[in-house]
Amino acid sequence: MKTATTPRQRPGRPVHGQGGGRPMVERVRRACDALAPLWPLATYIARHPWPGLERMPFAEALDHLQQVQGVDLLPPLALCRAALAKGEIDPAVLDRRLARWLDDHVSPQLRPEAERVCRALLWQEEVPRPEGGVKAWAAWVEEAARAGRFRHRSQRVLPRSAQLRVTARLDAQMIRWCKLFLDEGQARWPLPYREEGLYRAVRRLVPYDPALTRAERRRTADWPLDAEVALVWALERLGVADAEVDAYLEAHLLALPGWAGMLWWRGRQAGDEMAPLVDYLAVRLALEWTLCAPDLPVTGPADHHGSAVLPLLWAWERWGGMTPARWRRLDPEEQERRLALVERFLRIDRRLLWLEAWEETYAARLRRALTAGSPSDGDAKPAPAVQLLFCIDVRSEPLRRHLERAGPFETYGCAGFFNLPIRKRELDSPYAHPSCPAIVEPQHEIAEHAAPDELAPFRRRRNVLRFVGQLFKTLKQHLLASLVLPELSGPWLGLYMLVQSASPGWAGRLFHRAEAVVKRKPPTRLTLERVEAGGSAGIPVGMRTEEMVQAVKSLFLSIGLVSFAPLVVVCGHRSLSTNNPYAAALECGACGGAAGGFNARVFAALCNRRDVREGLAREGLRIPDETVFVAAEHVTTLDVLQWVDVPPLTPAAQEAFARLLPVLDQVSRRTRAERVVKLPHVGAVRDPHAEACRRATDWSEVRPEWGLAGNAAFVVGRRALTRHVHLDGRVFLHSYDWRSDPYGERLAAIVAGPVTVGQWINLQYYASTVAPHVYGSGSKATQTVTAGIGVMQGNGSDLMTGLPWQSVAASDREVVHAPLRLLVVIEAPREWIQRLLQRDAQFRQKVRHGWIRLASVDPVRGEWMDWEPSAVDVALSRAG
Repeated sequence: MKTATTPRQRPGRPVHGQGGGRPMVERVRRACDALAPLWPLATYIARHPWPGLERMPFAEALDHLQQVQGVDLLPPLALCRAALAKGEIDPAVLDRRLARWLDDHVSPQLRPEAERVCRALLWQEEVPRPEGGVKAWAAWVEEAARAGRFRHRSQRVLPRSAQLRVTARLDAQMIRWCKLFLDEGQARWPLPYREEGLYRAVRRLVPYDPALTRAERRRTADWPLDAEVALVWALERLGVADAEVDAYLEAHLLALPGWAGMLWWRGRQAGDEMAPLVDYLAVRLALEWTLCAPDLPVTGPADHHGSAVLPLLWAWERWGGMTPARWRRLDPEEQERRLALVERFLRIDRRLLWLEAWEETYAARLRRALTAGSPSDGDAKPAPAVQLLFCIDVRSEPLRRHLERAGPFETYGCAGFFNLPIRKRELDSPYAHPSCPAIVEPQHEIAEHAAPDELAPFRRRRNVLRFVGQLFKTLKQHLLASLVLPELSGPWLGLYMLVQSASPGWAGRLFHRAEAVVKRKPPTRLTLERVEAGGSAGIPVGMRTEEMVQAVKSLFLSIGLVSFAPLVVVCGHRSLSTNNPYAAALECGACGGAAGGFNARVFAALCNRRDVREGLAREGLRIPDETVFVAAEHVTTLDVLQWVDVPPLTPAAQEAFARLLPVLDQVSRRTRAERVVKLPHVGAVRDPHAEACRRATDWSEVRPEWGLAGNAAFVVGRRALTRHVHLDGRVFLHSYDWRSDPYGERLAAIVAGPVTVGQWINLQYYASTVAPHVYGSGSKATQTVTAGIGVMQGNGSDLMTGLPWQSVAASDREVVHAPLRLLVVIEAPREWIQRLLQRDAQFRQKVRHGWIRLASVDPVRGEWMDWEPSAVDVALSRAG
């Protein structure tokens, strides 16, 4: 990986810190554009890996990251060819994309030669070495290098061996200090002086670090007391020019983006998001100077990248008919133009063309499926007996499809937190967990309570479990007791391991039942009404009636639910897995990486309240007295619905409930059979239900389910648009009826909220697929849970930021998740889309810069329109 090490000394070009120019904190903030906060494993959520880079076109951002970080973020050619072989890429689309690229980038005079070169490079992993003429090309490269025509793009000018040595030592030092500083109770001995911040703690301890030489430890005595002062001090001693500071800081942050991202998240939680990053950079740059000081200042010529030019010349020779003699006759500017053209095409544009062809092929197939029938199909149908509200999660799509085919059932899709910006405090818990998307700030705290006589037995059982766990941990870490503990616990733990390994399904069910008995909760009630006592983080406990009414009304109107069946089921979702550090990644991202049942229960309870219904009636939204809302959870690993809260039912609701129950098992089996066969298996699957149960309870299972792998599109529209389409669990489905949204306000809210969350999920799966060892988390087999917050590969890597390889691939050679940018399809008139793009600058930027793809379906004629990035401004100017 490329990182900044030591820049060239530039006399007369000092670094401008707080005193001479822009404040250093602001420079650190700008350097964070290529970074993203990293949540701990316990609250792991899908996140956008590069939110600050959306100001740049997608291709330019990936080019920038390749230059700074040395990581390739486009699908490799082997993966694209595999997609072509499976029919996922239409070769005619690829040819059309190449022709368009040549039209935009190549002059007519150069077109014949350039087309031959680019068409060949489109299919070649690398440029073959020519059999003859290598010396002639090498001679020209040396001449050009001596003339100063090639410049190294990196700021590093130490000899390569010194660069590698310093970078390796620097990374190892930062990993060790970050692990100690961020530890959440896993280490037996906490880091001294931790309360003073990372920089001050390291400054106090680094003079005693045995990993440094005696001379290096002496140099640490020069470190300033304050982190921001130390950062300016280190930049000056390293000789970083003022114009290069931002790029230099960014390179250091991207050297270990996981640890830096976790510090950023910690800073946000503490209310001072930049302080930990200033500390981190101050430590890193001060250590860099400490390690490099004997080699400073660096003088001499900068390295050139002449060796990288040779494949470009070979390409012009092999496919463009260029000879060394003819090349020498070209004007130097023409030589530069030709080299830049092929260099950019070879490194970025050719695989971007493959990606675009892959995306266009998928979009064409989705377009044919969605526009095959009339857009009004299904609007005139019998009144449903049951309505079910599901999360937009792609795993809900197959279950919704099978449910609707099984009877008079109607499903809706919405964000799984059900428009409730809350923190949830489960029964007797000291911690309140944000149960809403990361882009939403919690406004209320909702807590569970139980009667005192029922709470006491629950606490006794819980305290016994905590005591046993804490005792085992204490004995394991004790100097003397740890010698005896294996003899005492070994037979029992060995038996446990044997049973779990020999019969994971049976053992898992047994242990889950035992755990459920011990941890069973008494009946609980929710603090829905506002109370005087404040909750955590200064937010109120409970909600006022008007706030309840507005939360319920906003959700119903946003999904077009204005007429109610006797029974409405509010379905959150959760996953089941064993021995899985990434369990939160399979939960509801809209609920902050937790199960969605709590939010479903709260929303159903609000809808059943008399005062809320009266408030809704005054707002023009009437819920019949016979309608009852119940809460359930969709268990995605098993494809079943489990009831969370079923209040007393009216006769009409009871009848609807009786119609729903018998078909649920059949629906679950059909959904499970469709899903389980997609998972990799050793042999044939005879019983999908047994296989799903085994995967949920087997502690050696690396793929309990696929999660959201395969996600490719986000459809915003009426269910009639997608009801009869087999979307293969790849599409987020958000209900929306443009007819009840004349001003487009609800569409804007859906795009700003759920669509943005969908984009985050999509880009995390994308990054984890194309760069699994940088933006994923590598293989589960070699992961180490670290400091109670995340995972490393082995015991000395960056804190891994994304998904394990087993979450996106069936094997080392077979990728399951197709790394496509999210296609957002909106069912609304053209004027609605134009108004949305005009008003929402952030969404307009995402579309214009290619971070998402946008299409719309005319709700009357069923016509599809692609909103290409290049056409956005044209469409808006016509609308204006």
